[in-house]
Amino acid sequence: MPHSNPTFVACEALPRATRAKYWFTFYAQSSVRGGSGLFRTGRAGLESPRWSEIEHAYGRASDIPALLRELESLPRSSGTEKPWFSLWSALAHQGDVYTASLAAVPHVVHALAKDPANADAAYFQFPAWVEICRQRKALEVPRDLLSAYTAALSLLPSLVAAAATREWDAGFLACALSAIAAAKGQPAVAEAVLELVPEVAEEFIGWFFNR
Repeated sequence: MPHSNPTFVACEALPRATRAKYWFTFYAQSSVRGGSGLFRTGRAGLESPRWSEIEHAYGRASDIPALLRELESLPRSSGTEKPWFSLWSALAHQGDVYTASLAAVPHVVHALAKDPANADAAYFQFPAWVEICRQRKALEVPRDLLSAYTAALSLLPSLVAAAATREWDAGFLACALSAIAAAKGQPAVAEAVLELVPEVAEEFIGWFFNR
């Protein structure tokens, strides 16, 4: 039966990457109605005073919005270069994640949704890793952050599909598969997949069938 919602019908006619970006914006903006505005896409959310109330590995997270703004141009994650090095260090420190880590995920996914075919693997790995660590540490998502956080995770499979036209190396494949697993509520699989580079996968297959 055709869908009767005109917004849904119009959105489904869009190219896949554009459709994912539209739904992210729709859900993120809907989720903050009556809330703090922390997860609203664009600069309004990044200017929310809520950032100075939440924490990362080194204290208050008031420095994180400036780093997240830099993701708008989809910079690569390489070595010690900002903003990614600083984001990883503050928000995913030695397997620990924080309220600010959860707050950052929708902004990372929003940047990713702009051009998933050209974003590097970190844009998929970061939200997956935050969810993996959140589940491992049993960290509860604050109520005012929950809707946008879950909406961002739910879009990851569509964004992986939108990146299907690009070349995938083993590292990108691992991050993309991990993002899907994390979005679908399988954190253990998401973590395992990150380790399954071809050499490890071959060793695992040998072990599995000979155990």
